[in-house]
Amino acid sequence: MARRTYKSAEVVRTAAGRQYHIGCAPGDVAPFVLMCGDPARARRCAGKFEKVKVERANREYVTITGTWKGIPVSVMATGMGPDNTEIAVVELAQVASPTLLRIGSCGALQKATPIGSIVVSSGAVRLENTSTWFVPEGYPAVAHPEAALAMLQAASDLKLKHSFGLTATAPGFYGAQARAVPGFPPRVPTLDADLARIGVANFEMEASALFTLATLRGLRAGCACAVFANRPANRFIDAGAKENAEDDVIAVGLRAVEILAAMDRARGKAPRWLPRMGVR
Repeated sequence: MARRTYKSAEVVRTAAGRQYHIGCAPGDVAPFVLMCGDPARARRCAGKFEKVKVERANREYVTITGTWKGIPVSVMATGMGPDNTEIAVVELAQVASPTLLRIGSCGALQKATPIGSIVVSSGAVRLENTSTWFVPEGYPAVAHPEAALAMLQAASDLKLKHSFGLTATAPGFYGAQARAVPGFPPRVPTLDADLARIGVANFEMEASALFTLATLRGLRAGCACAVFANRPANRFIDAGAKENAEDDVIAVGLRAVEILAAMDRARGKAPRWLPRMGVR
């Protein structure tokens, strides 16, 4: 594919006008984007769409746009980690101004959190440093209240076991999450217990970058994760339950899209949705 020369300050696009990494151009992305790491989960989600309008795949980024209950929606697989999320959010913001809802997986840090349940994030502890190249270390990574409420309502509507709390976003899976692997000792071996002690609900690898960049750009963002492991109990989900949990978190994302669309209709031209406005 032809390339042109870019100034350092430019967002990189191909000659066809597509974003360099995600492969999307204006019109390819819906106003609601569900984000996950795994391309297989993105395709599984898109399999529930009523119809598919656009499919893009470039590198690890897979984007599928269609409709769900008449609402335009996209799902994007970003691959793992805050750096991949940074690329996705920055490039998505060049082609649309979407609401970004992460439908991920996580490890629970509280012993009472059931495997297979859903954790909706109120905000995230920024253990990653990708976001620090945009904002200072003390800048909070918070979910948009409308997105968080919609995901909580979705989990409740679907009668799923769920909880709400702070997420810790790590820049890696092993050392950064205090996993003790022979030959690779973590620098902070008590990190998971330290976070649990101060009330952090779960560990994952993308939310704080998503929340920080979305806030910076003025976009709504939320995150719901299926619990694949319980760290204090030293338990991991089995294969059959993993598929069910993936279906549950996808369902939460799709139902949250419906709720957010209803919020937007009820809000009309008001700057934000308030509970007294109801949904319609």
